Amino acid sequence: MAGTTYQSPNEYIGHHLAFNELSLGESAFMTINLDSVVMSIILGILTMGFIWLVARKSTPGVPTKTQAFIELVFTFIDNQVKATFHGDRHVFVAPAALTVFLWVFMMNAMDFLPIDVMASIYGLFGIHEWRNVPTADVNTTFALALGVWFLMIFFGIKVKGLGGWIHELFCAPFGSKIWVWPANFIFNLIEYISKPLSHSLRLFGNMYAGEVIFLLIALLAGFSGIVGAIFGTILGAGWAIFHILIVTLQAYVFMMLTVVYLAMAHEGH
Repeated sequence: MAGTTYQSPNEYIGHHLAFNELSLGESAFMTINLDSVVMSIILGILTMGFIWLVARKSTPGVPTKTQAFIELVFTFIDNQVKATFHGDRHVFVAPAALTVFLWVFMMNAMDFLPIDVMASIYGLFGIHEWRNVPTADVNTTFALALGVWFLMIFFGIKVKGLGGWIHELFCAPFGSKIWVWPANFIFNLIEYISKPLSHSLRLFGNMYAGEVIFLLIALLAGFSGIVGAIFGTILGAGWAIFHILIVTLQAYVFMMLTVVYLAMAHEGH
């Protein structure tokens, strides 16, 4: 129980919210959160490996339950992309949307791992700080959002040409008159800055809040005796069931925003 290991609730929460950091210099900007990086890479490999394995074993006849489920996910994502993106979605956008959805979903789903049990397992290997949920780290969500942001700029230049992209930057949405160029540029600059911020902070905020709530429920179970343990178990089970919706919904929202931003890059104002 949490009470036999930690002296206070503050110590308990602080320990579980501490990152396993690798310092590359004296500056705080030269620090890598190893847990977020390692968990993201492992989950990405496992997710894509699972999809590859199902595709490799797929049959044209009666599908297995696993194949039927994967095909259902494929069809759902493809339909969502089709409704938003009007170009050739199968070249890049639909596969990217599928990858983003499954990867973010798997990272979000790490929130279901028992916090204290996992901490005990990590402790056996001498690891005393390890965050299970990469998307509860703003660095992870911002990196994902920046990746989408760079893709948005790349496709904008590819589709419209560098000249067309710059022209749109200064001549939309208020017109091409020279005296409205500054207003157009400021408007578009704010739009470009706000997209990765809102894209990343929405996912981070929801997942971080979910992680903190699990910690608070664990505190109730660990520091409040038998009655607290009973209520903590009930609340934990209820929150875990509700959190399934949050985990899935946040992956879906992040995926849909990715598709919307890429669709906007292919279209003009």
